[in-house]
Amino acid sequence: MYEKNSRSDRGTNMVARRTVLKQITGAAMATLASGAAFAQGPGKYNLKIAISLPDSHPTPVALKAACAEILKQSNGRLAIEVFGNGQLGSDTDTMSQVRSGAIDFICTAGQIYGNLAPATMITGMAFAFPDYATVWKAVDGELGAYMRSALDKANLVSVGKVFDHGFRQTTHSLKPITSPKDIVGMKIRVPATALQTTLFKSLDASPATVPIGELYTALQTKVVDGQENALPTIDAAKLYEVQKYCSYTNHMWDYFALAGNKRNWAALPEDLRALATRVFDAHALKQRAAHDELNTSLEGKLKGAGMLFNKTDPKAFREVLVKAGYYTDWQKKFGADGWALLEKYTGKLG
Repeated sequence: MYEKNSRSDRGTNMVARRTVLKQITGAAMATLASGAAFAQGPGKYNLKIAISLPDSHPTPVALKAACAEILKQSNGRLAIEVFGNGQLGSDTDTMSQVRSGAIDFICTAGQIYGNLAPATMITGMAFAFPDYATVWKAVDGELGAYMRSALDKANLVSVGKVFDHGFRQTTHSLKPITSPKDIVGMKIRVPATALQTTLFKSLDASPATVPIGELYTALQTKVVDGQENALPTIDAAKLYEVQKYCSYTNHMWDYFALAGNKRNWAALPEDLRALATRVFDAHALKQRAAHDELNTSLEGKLKGAGMLFNKTDPKAFREVLVKAGYYTDWQKKFGADGWALLEKYTGKLG
């Protein structure tokens, strides 16, 4: 198996280079020079996807199904392995590795990409989307194209449609969240993103950044009082074992997107890129349907595990955020063009 080239590889002596040149075709040599890995001889490619979600979550499940189909349809030419549960590192670490080409792909949340390319997290504006119909029009339309162009400028290539990561709900170990006053002073776990941190600071909570792989323990040991995630994530991470109350705040919608190193992606033959994109597209749509089914069925399962549920009024939370200047501040950060595209789908915010 030939590995990705590094700077030290380029220093290999001339004799070794000549030996390699005799073993591979010109096309395979071009691939090697560009950084894409391949296995079992010329013309076969072996890539990696890093994702922090548990393997049981609908997104890793969809990715693995897509990769199996790609392997079959390519007659073994393109093998893509999915490393779930943060096996290859945190989102921040793997993002850096993908940008350098050490890992081929990362699949992570728009909020995480936002640390690198702010426009990619614009769909996460608090209480922006009223329903899924509005969400899919936006991300499969002009707003989605705008976000993909931001990734491109950050030297990442977006591959396939985005996966649904759901409307996020708030859980607490001791009490339900019924109104904004219940969040005041709450130690709540959030991902390492400015958008969610400022959201909960604007609600007078105390947000704390904890990696998803450490969240269960942080809740169990009371490092934080609660957290916010979509129901499928709450289920997959078994948070119902350490959280009593789940409040339907629907405060934010987020997605997971597959993004790759541009050089490694470009090194694949055009037909394999087209095949992979087509298959990932199809499985993203299947994942959206599976995620939707879970959203409608998981309340019953989680209630059976002891969780208590309640609804909230989004208007009350938005009023607090408007007074705190949350929307005004983010409008300035996203800029007039991005904000106009967002409000094209959501209506006036703030």
